[in-house]
Amino acid sequence: MSNPTSRNRLDGEQSPYLQSHADNPVHWQPWDEAAREAARERDVPIFLSIGYSACHWCHVMAEESFEDEAIASILNEQFVPVKVDREERPDVDSIYMTICQQVTGRGGWPLSVWLTPDGRPFYVGTYFPKEPRRGQPGFSQLLTDIAESWNDPEERDEIESRADQWASAIEGELEDVPDQPGEPPEPEALVTAADAATRGADREHGGWGSGQKFPQPGRLDVLMRAFDRVGRDTYEAVVEETLDAMASGGLYDHVGGGFHRYTTDREWVVPHFEKMLYDNAELPRVFLAGYQLTGTERYADVAAETFEFLQRELQHPEGGFYSTLDARSEGEGGDQEEGAFYVWRPDEIHTVVSEETDADLFCDRYGVRPGGNFEKGQTVLIETAAVDDLASEYEMEAEAVERAIERARDQVFKARTERPRPPRDEKVLAGWNGLAISALASGALVLDEGYADVADDALSFVREKLWDADASRLKRRYKDGETDIDGYLEDYAFLGRGALDLYQATAEVDYLAFAMALGDAIVEQFWDSKKETLYFTPIDGEQLIARPQELTDQSTPSSTGVAATLLLELSQFRADDAFEAIAGDVIGTHAAKIEANPSQHASLALAADTYATGALELTLVADGQPSAWRETLGATYLPNSLFAWRPGRADALADWLATLDLTDSPPIWAQREMQDGEPTVYACRSFACSPPRHDIESALSWAADNAAESDG
Repeated sequence: MSNPTSRNRLDGEQSPYLQSHADNPVHWQPWDEAAREAARERDVPIFLSIGYSACHWCHVMAEESFEDEAIASILNEQFVPVKVDREERPDVDSIYMTICQQVTGRGGWPLSVWLTPDGRPFYVGTYFPKEPRRGQPGFSQLLTDIAESWNDPEERDEIESRADQWASAIEGELEDVPDQPGEPPEPEALVTAADAATRGADREHGGWGSGQKFPQPGRLDVLMRAFDRVGRDTYEAVVEETLDAMASGGLYDHVGGGFHRYTTDREWVVPHFEKMLYDNAELPRVFLAGYQLTGTERYADVAAETFEFLQRELQHPEGGFYSTLDARSEGEGGDQEEGAFYVWRPDEIHTVVSEETDADLFCDRYGVRPGGNFEKGQTVLIETAAVDDLASEYEMEAEAVERAIERARDQVFKARTERPRPPRDEKVLAGWNGLAISALASGALVLDEGYADVADDALSFVREKLWDADASRLKRRYKDGETDIDGYLEDYAFLGRGALDLYQATAEVDYLAFAMALGDAIVEQFWDSKKETLYFTPIDGEQLIARPQELTDQSTPSSTGVAATLLLELSQFRADDAFEAIAGDVIGTHAAKIEANPSQHASLALAADTYATGALELTLVADGQPSAWRETLGATYLPNSLFAWRPGRADALADWLATLDLTDSPPIWAQREMQDGEPTVYACRSFACSPPRHDIESALSWAADNAAESDG
């Protein structure tokens, strides 16, 4: 048999990240059994490098080290080098990132891990410079040192011992559950979680953290729900401070809409410029909730502009959404530069904007000044002057200033389209598309019904390309006509939530049926009844050194938390309580972690609150969607609610039940009929229901009064 490590094998991979390394002199292998078998046969360690297309430091390390012939020679001779796209294999990434964080106290990408041939890690880090720098070892010397240690019998014993210890630590962190599960948290836990989020907030600059600033939509959801329940003004203030900071700073693209990954500073000024689908799904969703809560029009505008960005720059022609835009593109000198597509100098603005006053106003509004706030005298656009202040300074009406800035923005946007574009990672991931579908479903209720069509296009794409209805199995990735990788819990949970949200926005039963099918698949493939938890990988998935769970919110919500909430909501459409019982067991299993650190477990904390308090159920009985109802539901902040549409006509209801494979109406529809031949709404919470109402605002008033009595 030929040696697979004699050449670079990434040319057969679909991942754009892996393809970008296919011409390296390093003999990169994909993560597969052939690579591991080669390591065993050659008795050499595996060097595992994990990254993703839009990762800045991944590019830097590739250019410094992986394109270097001398370093490639060491890697090829002394190791089996393996490349993994973390977006395709989040399970592999989770396992080795966990030990990196435990050992080094930090994480990030590229993730660099040295493994025994059977996958146990024994040395770990992130980015390593080619030569020693700022206390970091040089990558070339590090490779030589590790290879020498591996080949020294005494040091090999130490490596094996460390690998055993680290593998046990990974299993303990990711796979194990408490010996004695706790009781699910009480309703008061939501306020405890909101208090924790408030204590950790940066009240001067918004958000969380004293250095880099990452979006934290889960914490904002916790704060908004808690404010709605107890009315504590501090919760709302933290939400507004954070949304305002993200919308006005460099995290947001003020010319083309959409959000970058994070900012490198506390003040939200300079971002890492990659744009990820998951951020541009979760953030508009939370901005829409902020708009419903506060009435701030700017939040609705940000969501709409982000949706426009998604459709313009990340949508597949057939409806699904691509994964990322790179941080880098070709700069003035022809080299790849981070942020080159997005930054400006004053002279560039004055060149592309036809009216001098418009250009001046644009520069003043967004802080475009000589010297800039970024590299090479360039400026990341941030809102530095209020429109009213500019109106006073320029002796103009505020509306005239806004029109002038908008004219300038249109011209800047047009000029920017002529710049070299950041590369796009065109793989379509099921779970991330589910997040986008949820956000667009919210947009369909709050802003424009047309977003439901965009969401439907994405859902139809994923169902056609990635869902096997006969086997009830979901693939994770589609690219260029090929599907691959068994779906993870996040794929099923996020897509299930998206389908359920689209049902709630449109009253189309087919979406509900698909969400139910995904709920069944979650239980079948990820639920462990003995350990009473949901694992991230399917029961018949690849056997790694640990079977991970995903309990914390990171760049995406906790898939366990989202799945638990989804099962709780779907349980209302089942005759039995199986989904509810499983969700309750999962929440009880992880109760101690939720209570000890609710900010890190925001999605699980929200699931625990739904389990403890019950959702506000609105059974909406109508043939079609009354426009007045849609308008009210879109304008009202209703956290922890479930819109259970059903038809009024008996024949139509029978068709719906057949679609859901039900013989009788589920509890949320049963005995809740249309009254007087008119659309009828029933509001229910905690086993109490309002009288049937034709006026939805009256039903919501009953629900608010009932909630106030319960809280009291």
